[in-house]
Amino acid sequence: MIVTREHSYPFIPYRPERYPEDEMLRRGRGFYELMDQRRSVRFFSDDPVPRECVELAVRAANTAPSGAHQQPWKFVLIGDAETKKRVREAAEAEERRNYEGGRLPPDWREALAPLETTSDKAYLETVPWLVVCFAEKYEPRLDGTKRKHYYVNESVGIACGMFIAALHTMGLSTLTHTPNPMAFLTEICERPSNERPYILFPVGYAADDAEVPDLTRKPLSEVLIEMP
Repeated sequence: MIVTREHSYPFIPYRPERYPEDEMLRRGRGFYELMDQRRSVRFFSDDPVPRECVELAVRAANTAPSGAHQQPWKFVLIGDAETKKRVREAAEAEERRNYEGGRLPPDWREALAPLETTSDKAYLETVPWLVVCFAEKYEPRLDGTKRKHYYVNESVGIACGMFIAALHTMGLSTLTHTPNPMAFLTEICERPSNERPYILFPVGYAADDAEVPDLTRKPLSEVLIEMP
């Protein structure tokens, strides 16, 4: 469907609530502690997840800031078993070329080795939902011209981060799966040429016996640089 959103926005008052300092810190620490528990999961339960949970996560993602408020993203929801099977088979075919076929460069293989990832993506069929985020390069106009989108990668990346945070807040798990190349997702999801696959998210509960690498995150002193 071709749509246009070229218009001027009215400006309205914005008065976000200001909290006392102790409440600000309490909220900030609580959010940090919640997100610090988040891990990428590759072992999922097949227990059903309410569709509304995924919808709420997409709603949260849709609040993300974007270049010129163009919101250059689409989220495709897959729950059908046959379609999930097609996605898994296509993803594994590409990953086998990466892992077993030598397409991954040596330095990338070395970086991945401690995580013990392989071309096996069985979880793509196990999870109740797959969500594929597509980035819109441009938007077709009714007259056949193209409305260019700006800061697409930055905008879609922020939206995906908010999607992940929303899932984790609800007790759900996911993984940022980016098989390369990902053109098969365009075909399976029947998306137009102005969109490109960005991230494939399996969405569900972590399996009861799920394990993750015992990783540590960089300390604040390494990621926050204060100018003199």
